[in-house]
Amino acid sequence: MNARLRLPYLYKMSNRSHIEFLVEPFEEGNPGPHVEAAVDAFTANGLEVELGPFSSSAEGDIDSVAEAVSQMIRSSMTSGATSIRIQVGNDGQSLDGVGSLQNALSTMVRSTERELGGNAADWDRTQKQAAVRILHERGAFLLRGAVDDIAGVMGVSRITIYNYLNALDD
Repeated sequence: MNARLRLPYLYKMSNRSHIEFLVEPFEEGNPGPHVEAAVDAFTANGLEVELGPFSSSAEGDIDSVAEAVSQMIRSSMTSGATSIRIQVGNDGQSLDGVGSLQNALSTMVRSTERELGGNAADWDRTQKQAAVRILHERGAFLLRGAVDDIAGVMGVSRITIYNYLNALDD
């Protein structure tokens, strides 16, 4: 088979894209006009957006995704966004293998559980402090809502997590 015959097939295989994006600042339950502008850009291009705790996502043909991203950047930034993070993958495949924003925190927690052994809820105080240090070094606490989520996984209060974080600074 010559290359010319395979090109249309390859184009069809890579015509679909999966995108994850995070428009900052983001406040759960009160996304603000800059986040609404991002969602509207995708909707206007026929793409359904799934809002998530760490990022939002959509899937569609590459042309619609590209046009939506262009519109999203313009409309979100002019509506008050301070930053936008975007990650795009081909064929609608999950971006887990390349650091999905939606799964970033749970991936970091699972990795830390493997390193320290056992379940986060069963760790003693020393292990929990070590986990907070590891997660802090990996940037977990830069993710919106991470303190509450990690506190829940470890079975401690958010104040305890803040105390462990403050101890790192000392």
